[in-house]
Amino acid sequence: MSDTERSLPVCKRLSYAVGHFLNDLCASMWFTYLLVFYHSVLGFQNTNAGVLLLVGQIADAICTPLIGYESDRTPGCGNYGKRKTWHLVGTLSVMLSFAFIFNQCLRCDFFTPQWASLIYFIPFIIVFQFGWAATQISHLSLIPELVTCEHAKVELTAYRYAFTVIANITVYAVAYLLFHVQAGDDNDPLSDALGPADIPVFRNLALIVLGIGALFSLIFHLGTSERRTGAGGPTGVDETEEEGEQRPLLTGPKTSSSSSLLQWKCWLRQPSFYQVALLYMSTRLIVNLSQTYISMYLINTLGLPKKFIATIPLVMYLSGFVSSFIMKPLSKLIGKCLTYFVGLLLIMAFSYWVLLDTQMGERVYGAAVLLGVGSATILVISLAMTAELIADQTQSGAFVYGAMSFTDKLANGAAVMIIQALHPCHTVICCPACVWFYHHIMVIVTGGVAVVAALALSSILIWPIKIRPRDLPVVSEDGARVN
Repeated sequence: MSDTERSLPVCKRLSYAVGHFLNDLCASMWFTYLLVFYHSVLGFQNTNAGVLLLVGQIADAICTPLIGYESDRTPGCGNYGKRKTWHLVGTLSVMLSFAFIFNQCLRCDFFTPQWASLIYFIPFIIVFQFGWAATQISHLSLIPELVTCEHAKVELTAYRYAFTVIANITVYAVAYLLFHVQAGDDNDPLSDALGPADIPVFRNLALIVLGIGALFSLIFHLGTSERRTGAGGPTGVDETEEEGEQRPLLTGPKTSSSSSLLQWKCWLRQPSFYQVALLYMSTRLIVNLSQTYISMYLINTLGLPKKFIATIPLVMYLSGFVSSFIMKPLSKLIGKCLTYFVGLLLIMAFSYWVLLDTQMGERVYGAAVLLGVGSATILVISLAMTAELIADQTQSGAFVYGAMSFTDKLANGAAVMIIQALHPCHTVICCPACVWFYHHIMVIVTGGVAVVAALALSSILIWPIKIRPRDLPVVSEDGARVN
């Protein structure tokens, strides 16, 4: 069966794609509302709010490669696949911890010291990030195991991202409804300002997110079949069944080189590993930091009502959702690198718009479309390039995804902490200096980081992604070391 024929039926693509829905829902709240909730609602200082996000990113950065390594080497629980086993562990961890993060700590009041509240929230954040990392890595690692063709990998990644966008749309739509209901019950002219009265809004939003995410996680576990492998190869599964989805990921006839499996240490000697890591890190910095600070930019710089922290991200992700459907044909037509470059151009256009239009007002909707489409494009293509790097080396695929995510989480945590430390205001109320502060931040985290991403993309255009022989020790399929 050819590579182009070796694809998943639509129902299995959909059941796989919803497996990250709970993570996406939680990530949307985490990046968009964490700083807003702790700073503007609970009244934490900027640095303390940044510390909580940094702790989460560090925990995620540490857990991700470790989980990737363990996911590659552990067989799974009984007859349950190793990827789905880790996915289940991660899902349960997220379910048990996330609701506590977006709520006031138990028995806390206005006089509770902030350091005490920090100690209360940190364990829940660590458990949540462990679960999030376990779910993310196991889910990503299934892509090169379920499909073989490069365009099929892009398609499956696009399906996955389409549900990521749906998850974000869900969060922002529910947030808008909750804010709208609260505004209808409150005749206070100052109700457009965020404050302690909004604690129930964020708490209810977190509970709704967990309920929806649990349902889609169940669909994933019931509808996705994982190829179980033993020391000698696939076990208990006919290689010809289920339209080839259970077959080894080989793009051509099996040769002596393709039958050897790279150890995880060998990836550290591959130049393409670092090229893709830099591109992936830059992509995540653009997407996550713009998502983190867009709310602050809307409220403090543009002076818009608080409902805009739901409607503007909603426009961004609706735009990304529409663009995700053209990702496969566009990448097939002009290639992944040029498709990524198109996304970068849209990000740069957004950055220049923000830089030049200081009194944007309602025109922010147009800018949000540019940012949404650009972010969707570069994120899907960067994940597709990671899958291209792994190719048929699926036995260490989780380590590669874990290493990529490690650079992403560490860079994002450090960037947020630096930004929070540089913030000119140290109170909940925004001073005049913070108006321009968030304006400059939005320009730098989009246009500035896009330049770094362009440099990484240029290196891939010059030296294409591939595993280059460098006298690396590898492991044969029977587990014996060969040179």
